[in-house]
Amino acid sequence: MAENETTQANALEAKTKIKGTITKTTIGGALVDLGEGQLPGVIHISQLQKEHLTSVEDAVEVGQEVEMWVRRAKKDRIELTMIEPLALEWREMKPEMTTKGKVERLETYGAFVDIGAERPGLVHVSEIAHGYIKDPSQIVKVGDEVDVMILEVNRRKKQIRLSMKATLPEPENAEPRRGQGGKRRGGKRKSVEAMMAELEGEEPKVPEHTAMEMAWQAALDRADAAKKDSGPKTEKKEKKDEAQAEILSRTLQERK
Repeated sequence: MAENETTQANALEAKTKIKGTITKTTIGGALVDLGEGQLPGVIHISQLQKEHLTSVEDAVEVGQEVEMWVRRAKKDRIELTMIEPLALEWREMKPEMTTKGKVERLETYGAFVDIGAERPGLVHVSEIAHGYIKDPSQIVKVGDEVDVMILEVNRRKKQIRLSMKATLPEPENAEPRRGQGGKRRGGKRKSVEAMMAELEGEEPKVPEHTAMEMAWQAALDRADAAKKDSGPKTEKKEKKDEAQAEILSRTLQERK
């Protein structure tokens, strides 16, 4: 008999909803008859209702049939609660987990969805659907049942970030988001600039000279001025100037 009782107790998983009859009340709680073959059930006073109780008799009485949920099954008893448990505890929620929920409230920045946790989760307007959405009311309304994916859970701040579009198939021929891939972003900006230049009739910009090219040009200008001032040069001097010019010219070509 003891083995059968243990087996039945273990079969009652946490959050299982069951019925029973109150057989005794005490200062700290109540004893419950769960039926033939079951271990006795125990409800602590703090688990009789959400509001604070000073007396167990204010919530239940002997002989009353009540609905309860299993908290945990032990070898000698089954701990129960009359407070409906959360469908999702904080420890149970993980990123990329999908679940169903009901839209509880709409704001301009997103929708709050009840997924059975302590707090509703937020689906930001950018996570409601693929493509641009100006306002959540374009897609959902209060009371709608929706599929969501958990993106992030912050138990300390009691915040849950959700996504609806993560549960939806990607639209065909969808363009990548702006900013994804440097090549696309750069290419698009360049093409826009080119079109604007064509519309405005701008001439292509001439590349700026390097510092060395500017110095070389200044040297040439000074040389031309010196020629005018000093009069005709000897053949030997001219050949020397030509050789220096050739060296500088090769240097510039190598640096380009």
